[in-house]
Amino acid sequence: MEMTWAGLAVMGFVLGSIPFSLLLVRWQRGLDVRSYGDGNPGAANAWKAGGFRTGMAAGVLDFLKGAVPVGLARFFVGTGGWRIIPVAVAPLLGSAFSPFLRFRGGKSIAVTFGIWTGLLMFEGPLALGLCLAFFSAFLASDAWSAMLGFTGFLAYLIIRRAEPEMLAVWAVNALVLAWKHAPDLRRPLRPRTFLHRPAGRTTGGLK
Repeated sequence: MEMTWAGLAVMGFVLGSIPFSLLLVRWQRGLDVRSYGDGNPGAANAWKAGGFRTGMAAGVLDFLKGAVPVGLARFFVGTGGWRIIPVAVAPLLGSAFSPFLRFRGGKSIAVTFGIWTGLLMFEGPLALGLCLAFFSAFLASDAWSAMLGFTGFLAYLIIRRAEPEMLAVWAVNALVLAWKHAPDLRRPLRPRTFLHRPAGRTTGGLK
């Protein structure tokens, strides 16, 4: 059983390291996904470079990088206690610091959703998604929305009395997300502008 959880951790790291967005865009369009958007080799830029289908495929594959090894360990092998921590963290580290990309990986949002799906089934991505959506609705910065949303997810874990190992996974996950979003987090926190009225425009009746 010791080798089983260790093997799943190794599998998770290797699987997490595979840059699916880079491979898909290069295969389908002959382009480098890192030349688009913020230069991040992730699903969002795969969408920009290759369109809806490519971006969706990249997102699903990145999600599965976290969900498959963690779900296998949690629900099929029965890995629990501290052993689940390296299994859950491995895909995240592989994605964020991929050896195939000279240890420069993506921001690991999709992998994060996969990890928490593997740990908590449907309630993990549902709670995390709601937290991220709430802050995204009011903040202009995706980085700040991600970090504050993930902090809100911690509150959910505490309320549901999550096991200490779950909180440990959250802590490592939060550190990785903060590291990957650090350049954007240095910018001031700004609210999203819902309504913008151009200067010089006046309201009036129909003519």
